[in-house]
Amino acid sequence: MFEPISMLNYANMAPETIEHKGLTLAIIIWHNFSKPGINFVTPDELPQQVAYMRHPAGKQIQPHIHNPIVREVHHSQEVLFIKKGKLRVDFYTQEQQYLFNRVLNAGDVIVLIAGGHGFTVLEEIEMIEVKQGPYMGDRERTRFSKSSPDLFVISE
Repeated sequence: MFEPISMLNYANMAPETIEHKGLTLAIIIWHNFSKPGINFVTPDELPQQVAYMRHPAGKQIQPHIHNPIVREVHHSQEVLFIKKGKLRVDFYTQEQQYLFNRVLNAGDVIVLIAGGHGFTVLEEIEMIEVKQGPYMGDRERTRFSKSSPDLFVISE
């Protein structure tokens, strides 16, 4: 019924786009991804822009300011930075049906874009969450019953 996951081979793994029926649910920047320069992993049209950057010592980024621009945001998107530990991310459709999961480790970053998601902490975790504001309280989300963690298989 549920697709088991396996531990991925992280060697030089490019960012992974998680999709279901043509809808991008999330983008993962794996902890060992490395590429010189500025590498945006999100498409220009998303309200949350995320880039991986690698520059040599001595590189200077020209001072700048960000100009006021009116933007309209219809859905919150989250970015999680895993500092320590291991986190299983369960992905759901907008209709709250379980799809599949991924396991994140220290150094991984995930941009949660669409659909539903839930989390199980597999090892004590420290993470940072970034999302658009202003915070709107419970109006921002619809909570639903998750599937039993016993139904998910994680193979090492």
